[in-house]
Amino acid sequence: MAPIFALDIGTRSVVGIILEEVNQRYHVIDLEVIEHKERSMIDGQIHNIISVASVIEQMKTLLEERHGPLKKVSVAAAGRALKTAEGKMTVDITANSLIHSEDINRLELGAVQIAQQELLSSDSISSDNQYYCVGYSVLHYYLDDEKIGSLIEQTGRTASVEVIATFLPRVVVESLLSALKRADLEMEALTLEPIAAINVLIPQSMRRLNVALVDIGAGTSDIAITNHNTVTAFGMVPIAGDEVTEVLSSAYLLDFPEAERVKRSLHDSESVVLTDILGFEQSIAVTEIAESLSEATDRLAQAIAHEIKRLNNKPPQAVMLVGGGSLTPGLSAQLSGALDLPLQRIAVRGLDALADVTLADHIQSSPAFVTPIGIAIAAKRAPIHYLSVSVNEKVIRLFELKDLTIGDALLAAGVKAKQLYGKPGLALRFTLNGQEITLPGSHGTPSVILKNGIHASAKDFIQQNDSIELLLGEDGRSAHATIADVIELKKDVIQVEIDSEPVMLTTDIRVNNEPQNLQTVIQDRDKITIEHSLTLGDALNKLQSSETNDELQSVVLNGKRIQLKSKSAGYTRNGLPITLTTVLEDGDYIISEQSAVKTIADIVKKLGIELYEQLTVTFNGEQVTIRKPRFSIVINNENADSSALIAHDDQIVFTPHKTTLITFSDIFACVDYQLPMGSVTSYELLRNKQPIQFYDQIFGGDELEILLT
Repeated sequence: MAPIFALDIGTRSVVGIILEEVNQRYHVIDLEVIEHKERSMIDGQIHNIISVASVIEQMKTLLEERHGPLKKVSVAAAGRALKTAEGKMTVDITANSLIHSEDINRLELGAVQIAQQELLSSDSISSDNQYYCVGYSVLHYYLDDEKIGSLIEQTGRTASVEVIATFLPRVVVESLLSALKRADLEMEALTLEPIAAINVLIPQSMRRLNVALVDIGAGTSDIAITNHNTVTAFGMVPIAGDEVTEVLSSAYLLDFPEAERVKRSLHDSESVVLTDILGFEQSIAVTEIAESLSEATDRLAQAIAHEIKRLNNKPPQAVMLVGGGSLTPGLSAQLSGALDLPLQRIAVRGLDALADVTLADHIQSSPAFVTPIGIAIAAKRAPIHYLSVSVNEKVIRLFELKDLTIGDALLAAGVKAKQLYGKPGLALRFTLNGQEITLPGSHGTPSVILKNGIHASAKDFIQQNDSIELLLGEDGRSAHATIADVIELKKDVIQVEIDSEPVMLTTDIRVNNEPQNLQTVIQDRDKITIEHSLTLGDALNKLQSSETNDELQSVVLNGKRIQLKSKSAGYTRNGLPITLTTVLEDGDYIISEQSAVKTIADIVKKLGIELYEQLTVTFNGEQVTIRKPRFSIVINNENADSSALIAHDDQIVFTPHKTTLITFSDIFACVDYQLPMGSVTSYELLRNKQPIQFYDQIFGGDELEILLT
């Protein structure tokens, strides 16, 4: 079996490791550390891809000289901007049991994909952000909905796995991939640093205990929590070893590399010789330096303790520290106080704590090497593979769970379904009597998809390094319309007869306040006003203006004179009843019928105006009808109601109420209800068994209650 090549690309250095598996045990063949030449990594995030790539290439060359060509590498990402989500996948195993570990792996990855969908649908993630899975841990296996230790060769109805998956933003992962590509390396598998460490340091047999594993690097401190036989949470704090180095630099006037050297010398010396930026050399006791670092160490301990308690809801039973930052003097004691744990429950763990792992003789044991070894082992046990393709010359990475299609690649590239067709033509937007109207343009033609230069469909499968090209279809035509197209009017002048009297009726058409006709072409953003004089009421008004008739009665309604026949009860058009608001057509013949018009109610009935909003609900089990006026009525400057009598030339004003919505509070105008006296201290308003406020809107058929408590 070929050895595994893994890199731990940290804030301060890059660790390269060559590891092989022998009889289910792991042997570290080689391990090298190369420092970054500049601060090209900050808080675990690559800030200078070229600089980091040069260190990776140097590491690759060094190890290739000893072990031959290296093409693929397993890497881990720090927990910066970490997101976690849980997912559960269930399959039917009635016909076939899960025999091979590959079956289990596919089931686990299915659960990871569900966790990813759960994360992307949450409110905390913007639709513009893309997150990559960088590792997962199994929470539980289930057989027929019962927890079980292993699913291999189990028989039953269903098999399930529940996982906790970790995700990082695309920018974090892409910068890592770019640095590898510049070093001519292909990413074989990806994991998260705390997952890598926990895989080797806390085996399954120890996960029933509530243990916090903290990987303290230079820029970040990554945290993983175990309990109840599983990994329960992951987290990160953006404080780590650099915090201590910067304090040393300020306290003793050291440049950053010298401060870093001094910090690393503290755990195995009684005194340290240092040279400040002025060139003065001095020897200082480690105890004195540790005292100057006390405040920074306390800040680091407090930040780690706060995140552990947030993830775990309480202090854990024990804490394991790994990573170079774990060697900071006094950190264990500070963390012991911050978590209120005995000092013997806080331990720095090195390579000697790794089960089933052996080292070549020349490799020195250090807590800083736990994570690199974990990365290599995690790549073997629970690999996260990505498929790389290009979409219109842009490289896209896809989580390789199933047979992927061009459609999957297009979605990952941010191509929306609507982009698979040419853009629709521009819409035509205008207002008609104050109402905004939009007429859509025509649809575009379908786009053409090419895979490696050959025509393909979105359902075609893809492979590593496929090139996909999307040729957009033609755009649709913009919308076009005349005024006649939007108002459904054949003529703007018609003639009707009322009791054998001919009447000419017209429609006033204006576009941007200029007179126009039905054939006028509408332009975008036009403001069109149509004043129809085509109703029966309009015809009666025009007939009154052309002759004097004692039988006609007129009133002024909201500033507009309305002509009413004092003895007219109704009208028929071509033998069928109509109202004053009926729109007439060319050639209509109207005959009037006689009766008296006496009240406001008579007017609104003929004008088709509704004076009230009305609905029926149940209140505390009884049916109640609520009527709420839509207008206030004033006749000759005096308030009135619908039963008020009217006379010739009356000045009538209908003023719409600001709101005619019927709310819960309106029920009390229709029922006799009082809260009982005595021990009742509070009440709750309910609509259809759901809480509601006094001024929330209600609707017909609602069931309203007042629940006393």
